[in-house]
Amino acid sequence: MKKSILRYGAYGAITICVLFIFSWYVLGTLSLPVQEVLGYVSIVVSLSFVFFGIRHFRDKENAGKVSFKQALAIGLMITLITAFVFGLLDVFYTEVLNPGFMDQYYAEIAENMKGTLPPDELRVKLAELESQKAQFSNPLLSFAFMAMTVFLVGFIITLISSLILQRK
Repeated sequence: MKKSILRYGAYGAITICVLFIFSWYVLGTLSLPVQEVLGYVSIVVSLSFVFFGIRHFRDKENAGKVSFKQALAIGLMITLITAFVFGLLDVFYTEVLNPGFMDQYYAEIAENMKGTLPPDELRVKLAELESQKAQFSNPLLSFAFMAMTVFLVGFIITLISSLILQRK
């Protein structure tokens, strides 16, 4: 079981890193909303290895059987590896590779709000935005948020995969 977890966790981690770097270099000129959608697609693609890891364990290591509980444990461990690596990658990106990212990101969001909100509501939203910017400028909080985002998506994929792949 450990072998499947480590192998497919590594596959998920490598995939999310490659897709992240690809999107940064090749697709970096796209608008932030499009980049955000592509980011979630990258997360789902990298977490597809949860399904393959559970199936590999069931078919190759456990004689065609896996309980829901085993499948859930395997999927969550694969998800944890992928989430941890992505959290580290995000911190490395925002602290080393592109330290101005947060300022650019929040400036674009603020600019989009200016054209759509009335002045009173805009002031409130901009104050909220500044608070969020301060929080996400903390590398530990940024790591936790990004890792948790990947983990939550992975949890859903793990539940679905465990239900599909369980065999007694």
